[in-house]
Amino acid sequence: MTIRYTKQFLGKLEDIFAESDYVLRYEKGNFKSGYCLLNDTKIAIVNKYYTTEGKISCLIDILKSIELDKSKLTEKNAKLLVELSQTSLEL
Repeated sequence: MTIRYTKQFLGKLEDIFAESDYVLRYEKGNFKSGYCLLNDTKIAIVNKYYTTEGKISCLIDILKSIELDKSKLTEKNAKLLVELSQTSLEL
């Protein structure tokens, strides 16, 4: 799967978080990796000053590192999540 660094693709990734137990927030911060993941409270925080490409890269990294309940996702989002887990980022 080729990753398109567009606002529409960012919206698709945000939809996956909206259907999951995790809360996605964009806030300022000096996170070394660009994001902060609070597993106990299921909150993912991404640097709000990142470009669209940076936000997409962070969200993909987060989705690869957490376990989501795929039964809560729509069929389209579950398929996208499976494709993302098999894709490596190329910047």
